[in-house]
Amino acid sequence: MTNKLLTSLVTATALTLSATLPTSALATSPALEKDHEYLVVANYPNNMHVIDVETDRLYKSCALPDAFGPGALQMAPDGRTAYILNNHYEDIYGVDLDTCEVVFHAPMALQSSERTKSIFSFAISPDGKELYVVQNPTLLFRDHYRVQPSRLAVYDTSAGKNAKPIRTFPSPRQVTVMMTGDDGTLYMAGPDIYAVDVETGAVDVAIPSRNWERPLYAPPDVLNVWPIQSPSNDFTILYTTARFQDENYNLDTADWIYGFMNVDLETGETSTKDFGPITEIYFSGILSPKDDNLVFGVLNRLTKYDIEKKELIGVAELDHSYYCIAMNHAGDKIYLAGTFNDVAIYDADSMEKLGEVQLPGGDMAISTSQVFIR
Repeated sequence: MTNKLLTSLVTATALTLSATLPTSALATSPALEKDHEYLVVANYPNNMHVIDVETDRLYKSCALPDAFGPGALQMAPDGRTAYILNNHYEDIYGVDLDTCEVVFHAPMALQSSERTKSIFSFAISPDGKELYVVQNPTLLFRDHYRVQPSRLAVYDTSAGKNAKPIRTFPSPRQVTVMMTGDDGTLYMAGPDIYAVDVETGAVDVAIPSRNWERPLYAPPDVLNVWPIQSPSNDFTILYTTARFQDENYNLDTADWIYGFMNVDLETGETSTKDFGPITEIYFSGILSPKDDNLVFGVLNRLTKYDIEKKELIGVAELDHSYYCIAMNHAGDKIYLAGTFNDVAIYDADSMEKLGEVQLPGGDMAISTSQVFIR
């Protein structure tokens, strides 16, 4: 046997073992520390990583089951279990970050002839006992597919590794990211921002979006992908729009504006605010947890706006695009994730780069990064 062939066989064997070993066998570093701040993110080939926010170093890595994609994450309120939408948008897993063990698994297809996907739309109840997910099922027949109505499925998070819904309700279509308020209300970002009673399935409009009525404003264009659990405990959705000078609705003289729709998850108070002119496109944004007059956005650059003045007041040039933004609870550090396999760290005041964390494995693609306290 040649050395080259032997090397190939050893490499193939290692890859096979890494794919089949239980996730706990591939865990690195100890359990998380109580009252300590961390960031969690996922990447290819199918890993979950925990970064220590105090030292800005990789703390541990966990291998995940099945396939990657999209890697959208939400943290349980106790800071112990990370829930991830994965396996090509078709399964949700709950991972104990102390042990890297999968403690919850919900395959969203409820029958063998069904293929069901969720488009980033899942959330955890404020007490951590229930998980909510909007599912988009399709029945597969030999000669055609039949699209089914969207549904809101409610799971008991203690149901284990073959969880089934304990309640289901009809859901609006085109729902993406979701968050829960402290009172248990589920907020969905779809054509409008909806407030949903998770016990009855009743749906109300919390913030008009597609159907807003703002004189001289064009309908907003909204991108909702990353369910960011903000340290300021709010649900923020960016929009772009045009504001016309008069009822002639002349696009040539219109002001092109960035803004956000916001739900205060503690009080349920809602707001819609413009914060600055369109100078570029942002994929995600976040309000500062220490100064609610500041909003940050990211894609090709990291930017900071004064909301009251509607002015761009800070810019950081980036090494490459980043999709997802997060902040520590003190509000002095910004974490940028998505695209490649590096998490960039910036000072929120000076907008200077503080460093980066290189993740084992491949790119993060459109994974969500979440900062949390254990």
